Amino acid sequence: MKYAVDLHMHSCLSPCGDMDMTPNNIVNMCKLKELDMIAVTDHNTAGQLEPIKLIADALGVGLLPGLELTTAEDAHMLAYFRTVEEAQAFSDEIYQHLPPIKNKPSLFGVQAYMNDDDEIIREEEKLLISALDLSVDDLFKMVTDRGGLAIPAHINRGSNGILQALGFLPPDIPFPALEVSIGLPLPHKGIPPVKQLHSSDAHYLENIFERTEFLDLDAPTPDAFFDYILHQ
Repeated sequence: MKYAVDLHMHSCLSPCGDMDMTPNNIVNMCKLKELDMIAVTDHNTAGQLEPIKLIADALGVGLLPGLELTTAEDAHMLAYFRTVEEAQAFSDEIYQHLPPIKNKPSLFGVQAYMNDDDEIIREEEKLLISALDLSVDDLFKMVTDRGGLAIPAHINRGSNGILQALGFLPPDIPFPALEVSIGLPLPHKGIPPVKQLHSSDAHYLENIFERTEFLDLDAPTPDAFFDYILHQ
């Protein structure tokens, strides 16, 4: 069955995420847009996923737990997990690999942890958009070893797309899928025949996808998504 998805967006925990991207606002907007499954992928952290999961479960919206990692090469990579607990454990592990650079809210934006009532419970002091001291290879192995999926983000867009950050797609890393930005050119050579994902990378509520992107899944669940990606 085809389910409407948007598997890359940011909450107000990401410094680049608008402060209206609260747990309730995100899930309710996705419900209004009749999305079946979403992924909130904050920069280098899964710290907002627990309240989002509570709200998503209550409203009947499937949640794919994830993060958007910044590699040492400044390439962005999505990391998806089957459970919030797995994503949070991985998030806790990589936190020590963030450089000790403090966020400047006036420059980068507030990094707000919220509860399921959209109340700010604390702010993150480390700048979450910094590059980790882990390479593409390192992070691919770490995510995969922990049962997750490591998928390069918006490979054909901007300096953080892997094609521009590295100049090529590493042929020796068996990425299970690629996220491709719609409407931008994609090289004909060097792109493996794996599944391609299209997501909004929304930082504002209005940028969350409508029912435009669909995946053929057994159900709008992480397990079904993993089955879809891993069975080419």
